[in-house]
Amino acid sequence: MDVIGDLLDGVRALGGVFGRPPGCPPWSLRFVAPARLSLATMVAGRAWVVPSGGRARALGPGDVVLVGGGRPFVIADSPRTPPQIVVHGDECRGELGAGGWARGGALLVTGACQVGGELPGRLLAVLPDLLVVPGGDGRLAPVLELVGAEVTGAAPGRQVVLERLLEMLLVVTVRAWFAREEADAPGWYTALEDPRIGRVLRMIHDAPAAGWTVGSLAGAAGMSRAAFARRFTALVGRPPLAYLTEWRMALAAESLARPGTTVAAAARQVGYADAFGFSAAFKRVRGVSPSAVRAGG
Repeated sequence: MDVIGDLLDGVRALGGVFGRPPGCPPWSLRFVAPARLSLATMVAGRAWVVPSGGRARALGPGDVVLVGGGRPFVIADSPRTPPQIVVHGDECRGELGAGGWARGGALLVTGACQVGGELPGRLLAVLPDLLVVPGGDGRLAPVLELVGAEVTGAAPGRQVVLERLLEMLLVVTVRAWFAREEADAPGWYTALEDPRIGRVLRMIHDAPAAGWTVGSLAGAAGMSRAAFARRFTALVGRPPLAYLTEWRMALAAESLARPGTTVAAAARQVGYADAFGFSAAFKRVRGVSPSAVRAGG
């Protein structure tokens, strides 16, 4: 695993909606009570996305938009068209065929993503409330082609396949976004491209409970301790052991939120044999005690 893999591993698309707007405008959909993260794309045709209290953005063929924050938003033929159809978050799944929709030239696909727990929240914290990746980005094309084929067909299990494809589209959209200059990607993402520091980050995420030291991590990177510590801090924005501890505490917080997880069990999962030492580290990093975040605690 790597940073993105860990942060998105628990994200699931539980609502996939698709439909063809009328061939002649006006048309408009308002998405209310959306998920913490929603995804939409015009597989064909053009539209506008209008976030609540935000600036309208044009969507061209193949453009993908991510809307965060759980606030309502509108997708319409024009930012001035009042909503005609209301879609209630992930409660709505399948094809939108009512309300005057027809077999027009445009094809809209949206998905509501279930984003629960500590780890995906760390990703949402570095994403803007609304972002658009242009359809000209070649990373999107293979998944969009599969999405278009699925929603224009009628094969059994279409809804399940669509929602799994939307999860794939989410991952490639996040990767494509962070590759854009405007994204100002976080250090832990850009550091993955560095052959030495990227290798170390993957090792940490593969085995966060291992007894890592600056020396062992520097050895894995093929660098001296001092050179490794300087380069890691410059690229990631945190010293190596500070990053390791923060990541361990994030994993522990995710575990403690599950019913039945004890503080001692969470400590062992992230490499602490001593629950007291773990509790002190957790409170130092998170500002609260582990028992305070336990499910039902």
